[in-house]
Amino acid sequence: MDVVTIGETMALFTPESSGLMRYAHTYTRKFGGSESNVAIGLVRLGHHSGWISRVGDDELGTAMISFIRGEGVDVSEVQVERGGQTGIYFKELRREGDVRVLYYRKHSAASRMSKDDLNEAYIAQAKYLHISGITPALSDSCYEMLKEAVKVAKKHGVTIVFDPNLRKTLWTEEKAKNVLVEFVRESDIVLPGIGEGKFLYGVGDPQLLGERFLKEGPSTCVLKVGAEGAYYFTKDKTEFVPSFNVEKVVDPVGSGDGFCSGFLSGLLDGLNLYDAVRRGNGVGAMVAMVNGDVEGLPDKRDLENFIHQTQTDDVNR
Repeated sequence: MDVVTIGETMALFTPESSGLMRYAHTYTRKFGGSESNVAIGLVRLGHHSGWISRVGDDELGTAMISFIRGEGVDVSEVQVERGGQTGIYFKELRREGDVRVLYYRKHSAASRMSKDDLNEAYIAQAKYLHISGITPALSDSCYEMLKEAVKVAKKHGVTIVFDPNLRKTLWTEEKAKNVLVEFVRESDIVLPGIGEGKFLYGVGDPQLLGERFLKEGPSTCVLKVGAEGAYYFTKDKTEFVPSFNVEKVVDPVGSGDGFCSGFLSGLLDGLNLYDAVRRGNGVGAMVAMVNGDVEGLPDKRDLENFIHQTQTDDVNR
């Protein structure tokens, strides 16, 4: 297994019409969750990934497992909770450039995940463990589960990749800061956005943030700065990697997960950090041009064509 991820995925309902959701009468149903998005993105790029989670024994949970399995992700460690409910969320496309997300996940089956759900051997055989700051915010048992997963990964030499993925509505700011920094310190690679860095450390300068994250313990920090691109920082080198031109952003939700899948794909393929971040930028840009969390995730051929075409367009301007 190349990458194992842990976290909640929910059913996503999107109005078929734009504007205020109060006027919507028909919806499309999809699925989305940070960790499963990354797992699907990796499979499309030619890698093997597994997803650990819990769903309700309802129709949405059944459909979700079927969908993610159909994308090629290993779901053998997904638990089905008897009597549990699968979380849902709505994506409101108010107008171009204004997308809002409304979550209904309280008391979901995934929020009751615990360290008893973990199979040590399953994590031990992975090259990377990918986790995000969403999972420990769901409940105390999820927090303890993620701490145990990190402990297992460290025991078996699995590289830990942490995306803070800040969700302020899930907990108090004080608790969010304390817990996110705790997981930053336990990680080998951390993938914050510049807004998350400012939230955690109170500074917005990329160089200062990169140095601060490295000081906490990770060997690598990749700091995303939105449409501009991303910086990577190690103890020996700092470099900025520009993003790709996107003329029209259709739906930015999920682009960070796309970045993560592209970046990890680059590392798995043996690329240097600059080229791995560049691949992440490419996937993130492609996701932002499509409505949906995973619908814009490319396979490797599509990604290479996009990168080549974008470069050609930039040269010809």
